[in-house]
Order: sequence, then structure tokens, then C-alpha cells
Amino acid sequence: MTVTAWRNLTGFCVALALGGAVVSPPAHAAKPGHGAYTGTLQGALYRIDVPEHWNGDLVMLMHGYQPVGAPITTPMTAADSTPVFLKKGYAVAQSQYASQGWAVSDAIADNERLRQHFVQTYGKPGHTYIYGFSLGGMEVASSIERYPHAYTGAMITCGLTVSTPDILARGVVTALVAFDALIPSVIPDLAAPDSPPAISPDAIEAALKAHPAEAAILAKRLEEKPETLSGTLGLYYMVFRELEKRAGGMPVDNRKEVYEGFGDDAAFNRKVHRYSGSPKAMAYARQNATLTGHIGTPLVMQWNAFDPTITTRFHAVYPEQIKAAGDGQWLTVLDPVGDGHCEFTDEQTATAFDTLVRKVGAKSSKN
Repeated sequence: MTVTAWRNLTGFCVALALGGAVVSPPAHAAKPGHGAYTGTLQGALYRIDVPEHWNGDLVMLMHGYQPVGAPITTPMTAADSTPVFLKKGYAVAQSQYASQGWAVSDAIADNERLRQHFVQTYGKPGHTYIYGFSLGGMEVASSIERYPHAYTGAMITCGLTVSTPDILARGVVTALVAFDALIPSVIPDLAAPDSPPAISPDAIEAALKAHPAEAAILAKRLEEKPETLSGTLGLYYMVFRELEKRAGGMPVDNRKEVYEGFGDDAAFNRKVHRYSGSPKAMAYARQNATLTGHIGTPLVMQWNAFDPTITTRFHAVYPEQIKAAGDGQWLTVLDPVGDGHCEFTDEQTATAFDTLVRKVGAKSSKN
């Protein structure tokens, strides 16, 4: 696997692009002028971009997973999708978050603090939307569940919209213990404190090439392509070790899990590594975060047709949860487009947002 491919697959991290003049915010509530306003709120860098012809509305933007230690620029740079909203006349506010890694509750709190700062500094926008991608999708879903009256509408693209305990158990840990059971001696003990924080994707790829039959079983069951499997497994391991360290122990208990779809299931379940979860760590996973599906604002969701990081088997989880909660009238799921993790063109992002605005307008006309 090339270095470029590995970096693309670690694309839970947000790709950022600088734009706009940086000026200091006014000390009193006033309509902001055209430009970028940056600062820090309780340890979290933030950025507010205002277009030349501001329509009075605001988009809160929540970025994806950033590994602990990933470089951060000061002042904060803007996410790549920011110009999409600025061109439509919307102001965009985004927090860097005070914590990196799987700190979902911190991200939600930092985003809400920034939203309130905008209102207190510039006045309440006519409409406030919230948009998130990748892990930011979970944070957006949690935000509209926790603050149902704060947002006019929400949009999630390529979102990890599965409760943390479920994505860890059925996504990350399932993939890692399956790889270990089928191709041993590559994945270190997930619960051992001295296990490394990351594994070279080249080592994983070499093991897969040496065991093509087992690799084919893994790719089929995990809904991966052969060329993406090593990068995804390496990413899952890195993310899991970081979250485990943050949680203070093993956040998953798979002692009673019955695995299916890995060939001889009986033999597989006999040899798969079993882990005893730490109550403290499992509680951290529930807090960061568990989704309910209860929403009260229009939500538009869209995924890539093939996403190696958040595969198709996870896409319907939150939509089904919303419908089961009786709130399906708020939900619009757009047809998937493109291949890759968060591989959307500006035009596709703009089209999805236009759909959300229309849904909001239709809702308003009925009231």
C-alpha cells in the first residue's frame, strides 16, 4: 500500500484549507463583516467565516476524527467544504475541539459553546443548520438529539452514525479479532497495555497476500475491496488503541459474541480471541456517544456508494433507528454517490444542502 493510500484511508481526519482574511471579532454584539474571525473558547480553537453577502443564516460545521497529535494550525484553518456554504451566502462556524481522538462529548460541548458564542457576539441567526462528516456525523446526530431546538436542519455525509459501543463491537473489534483468528500473529493483544499504538499497513498487507483464501473471506464479510482491506484494518487498530487509552481500559466485551460469516463459524468462534470489557471503559463508550434516533428537525443523510472506512452495513443503522423512534418524517436519505471515504464533490455537497433547505422550507410552509 502506498503512503498516499494510507493517508487517504486515515481520512477520518479532516482535510483543511485556509481561506479568507483573519480579523479580530468585535467586543460587542454586531453584525459581522466579511472575513474570518478566529479565537479560542475554553481551549478549543474556532473559526467563523462570513461571506461578503451574508444571508443572515449560519452553518455549524463538525469535522471528522483527528488522531491525537495530528498537526493543528493556529489560527484554525477551514474545512474543505466551507466554501460550498459561503458561496450560498451562509456564515460558517467550526470548532477545532479542545481534544483530539474519540472525544465525542467534548466535541459536542465545544460546538455548542461556539454556537452560543456566535449568538452572543453577533445575534441570533435567522436559521442555524448543522453539518458533519465522518465521526462528525455522530456528533451532529448527538447534537440534534441533545439540542432539538437549536437547529433549523441538519446534514450528515459519510457519517459514522452508529452508537460508539455498537461500532466498536460490530465494526472495529469484529474486524480485528476476525483478522487475528484467520491470520494469527499480526494483530497484537488489544487489551495489553504494552501493545503498540499502531501497526504498519504494509505488515497487514503482506499477511493478507500470504493468505489469499482467508483474505477473501475477510474482504467479503467486512464489505471491503482487497486493495482497501489492509488500510482499513490498520486504521481500525489505531483508532481502537487511542479510544482504549482514553477510556482507561477495554471498552468492548465479546465473551458471549457469536460470530458469523467467516467460513466455518463453529471453528472460528472456538479460536477467536475473547476480551473481558472494563465497566469504566464501556461506560465511556456509551457516553461518547449513544444515539437514540429521537430527532425533531429535518435531517438529510448521504454516503458514498463504496466507503472502505464506514462500510455499507452501517449506513442504514441510524435511519432505521430514527424510524423506530417514530421520527421518520424528519429524515431524507439521498442515493449514495462515488467511491471512497467522504469523497464528495462540492457540487454534490451543495445539492445535498439544497435538499435540506427545501425540506426546511416545506416544513415551515405547513406550520
